[in-house]
Amino acid sequence: MALRACGLIIFRRRLIPKVDNDSIEFLLLQASNGIHHWTPPKGHVDPGENDLETALRETREEAGIEADQLTIIEGFRKELNYVAWQKPKTVIYWLAEVKDYNVEIRLSNEHQAYRWLGLDEACQLAQFKEMKAVLQEGHQFLCSTVA
Repeated sequence: MALRACGLIIFRRRLIPKVDNDSIEFLLLQASNGIHHWTPPKGHVDPGENDLETALRETREEAGIEADQLTIIEGFRKELNYVAWQKPKTVIYWLAEVKDYNVEIRLSNEHQAYRWLGLDEACQLAQFKEMKAVLQEGHQFLCSTVA
């Protein structure tokens, strides 16, 4: 059976310029282990949790952002399927905007760094093609949706 994980693609919008697509910045965390890859906060589903509860819990644990500091964006849910550590893995992501542009990020020991990045930079750091694709799809979704 595939490992199942869930996470949030956290973003913020620079206030100026307001309508510019470059105003969207994504939060990526750098893992402390392995190849030190960059991803949004995510983690495995605990027994009794639903997928969105997992995504919110992992965001709180890994980035220090509480559920009430976020707005989940309706209509965007992406499922990635790939192999990690020689095992099939499914990861489900939602888009979530921070309510406070200057929200404090508090990393757990699972991560060693974080960065807020525009789409191009985020895709450069996200080494895996599946992750790049979901960032691009999320950005496209946000740019085609009235804020």
